[in-house]
Amino acid sequence: MSPELGKPVHNQMAVATFKGPLNGEYHGKKTLERKNSGKRRVFVQTESGSVLGIELDRGDNVHTVKRKLRLALNVPTDESSLVCGDMVLKNDLSIVRNDSPLLLTRNFLHRSLSTPCLSPTGKDLQQRDQSGPIEVLGYSDQFARTKQLVVDIVKAIRNGIDPVPVHSGLGGAYYFRNCSGENIAIVKPTDEEPYAPNNPKGFVGKALGQPGLKRSVRVGETGFREVAAFLLDYNNFANVPDTALVKITHSVFNVNDGVKGNVHRNGKQASKIASLQQFIPHDFDASDHGTSSFPVAAVHRIGILDIRILNTDRHAGNLLVRKLDGGGRFGRVELVPIDHGLCLPESLEDPYFEWIHWPQASIPFSDDELAYINKLDPFKDSDMLRMELPMIREACLRVLVLCTIFLKEAAAFGLCLSEIGEMMSREYRGHEEEPSELEIICIEAKTLLDEEISYFEPKAGREEFLFELDCREEELDLAPTTEEKMKTERTFRFGSKGGNGRYLLSKLEEGVEEGVDGHEGNELPPRSDDCVSVVRDQIPNVSKLSTSLKNISVGEKSWRHLGSMQKNGYLAGTSSGNRSVNEQRPMSSNFVMLADMNEEEWMRFLENFQRLLRPAFANRNAGNVGQRQRQRLGTSCQF
Repeated sequence: MSPELGKPVHNQMAVATFKGPLNGEYHGKKTLERKNSGKRRVFVQTESGSVLGIELDRGDNVHTVKRKLRLALNVPTDESSLVCGDMVLKNDLSIVRNDSPLLLTRNFLHRSLSTPCLSPTGKDLQQRDQSGPIEVLGYSDQFARTKQLVVDIVKAIRNGIDPVPVHSGLGGAYYFRNCSGENIAIVKPTDEEPYAPNNPKGFVGKALGQPGLKRSVRVGETGFREVAAFLLDYNNFANVPDTALVKITHSVFNVNDGVKGNVHRNGKQASKIASLQQFIPHDFDASDHGTSSFPVAAVHRIGILDIRILNTDRHAGNLLVRKLDGGGRFGRVELVPIDHGLCLPESLEDPYFEWIHWPQASIPFSDDELAYINKLDPFKDSDMLRMELPMIREACLRVLVLCTIFLKEAAAFGLCLSEIGEMMSREYRGHEEEPSELEIICIEAKTLLDEEISYFEPKAGREEFLFELDCREEELDLAPTTEEKMKTERTFRFGSKGGNGRYLLSKLEEGVEEGVDGHEGNELPPRSDDCVSVVRDQIPNVSKLSTSLKNISVGEKSWRHLGSMQKNGYLAGTSSGNRSVNEQRPMSSNFVMLADMNEEEWMRFLENFQRLLRPAFANRNAGNVGQRQRQRLGTSCQF
């Protein structure tokens, strides 16, 4: 460990310098010149928020980059790693894309809450950040309008029109203006998020990369989620404003002095990695306006996006309302969804859908909406996000794939938006949280996967015997382990939560194959185009695999028992999440983990998951009569 780690923090934000004054020129074109000349550039951010743009030479590796950081920022780098999303870069940087943001993290277990980041000493001026005042990190054509916003912002700054801090919300945010003084963009630095080191409102205490307001969304990683939601909103289907990840330099940004979070502004330039989103003039948000006047299509389109990205914070405050006809309060309006920083969690969470009980959500999808859903390809979406946002974690992409498959199959079956949202939402009984129907399907799919693995792969150390009798005798001598006993104590419930009917998905699938349906004698709706090819002859039949689960019925406390055990990494503690600062929401359980499977297991899991969907949908329709509304708790986390 470097001895400098124990020294007091004097200045946590590096001063990013650049050639020449602000002249209104957009510097993004220089990126292409560097790319064509064989040069690459990365933006390295320390855990406390300091940012440095570094030109990479052909011979550069992790060690040389750390040396440049140490010379330019005077930070210790001995006990540290360079990280890009899930990847810890060992030495080779050839896999790092041009303009990628990297995070410098410390390796030792007990990290302090800040990293010493001193001002540049001038020892090596060549290592100083020579990038422009605002750099868009990405090459998608969808960023064209954002780049024009950047041009207007730089011109305004040159003319002395500075950004204005936003006083609402928990995190640091700033309105950037044009030459007319109009707000045209809102910028949210990643190191000023709630709990982040430079949060301007006192919500500090964690380093970048640690669990945040929700444990499945890390501190400093809401910004790229905002961009992901925009990139996934193809053809502006849901009306998400233009959003991009940027490296931006200005003196307005907040820099805290020390670990206590005391605000320290000295007028110096500070460089930040931030999300930059187009500002949308509006008249209300959804909490100030009657929802009855909202267009059905707008509600459906926003709901479709929320389901795909598992939005855990779609509250009324992040649905902007614009009046279109200039008339009274209940005239024609347009909805604009914003604040997607808590989407795409790293594991299945309890989403919050404000629209779930709006009457528009109970109206069936239109043909255009069904066509849009049918064309969605979650695997291509994942490849696109890996290209545009190389820091995104694979666990987030698995949530995207799973939820998109669920949406496609549910819509093809004939479920409406509210029904899909309810199947994804957990129910609260007193202070206890029960898994959603989606999570129950995933648990059953994971159970089938575990049984498939044990079916195909003989246990290590088992000897082969010539006679079958010897094998049986050996098996009889094996006492069941505690985990094996636990595996047979699972029960899964579908349809009306709290009802008397309890079903197993494997039983339900048998019923569907025999002609049982939930449409009063009509044939089941055709399935959507399969996102995962199912090769049934390569794995045992589902009904055979779940024989250990068929005749089991456990009381209501079974989920509490499940929550207290961790089985193969996909069941977690009953109450181990972080509480929201402004809502004090009950802690969230983690019933399903998707990141613990390798690629082959993940694809086999998806095959099982997709086969189990239709029985679950059929059972829901069969037992949907008299279903009560769920008890929902608010989860607004305004940034």
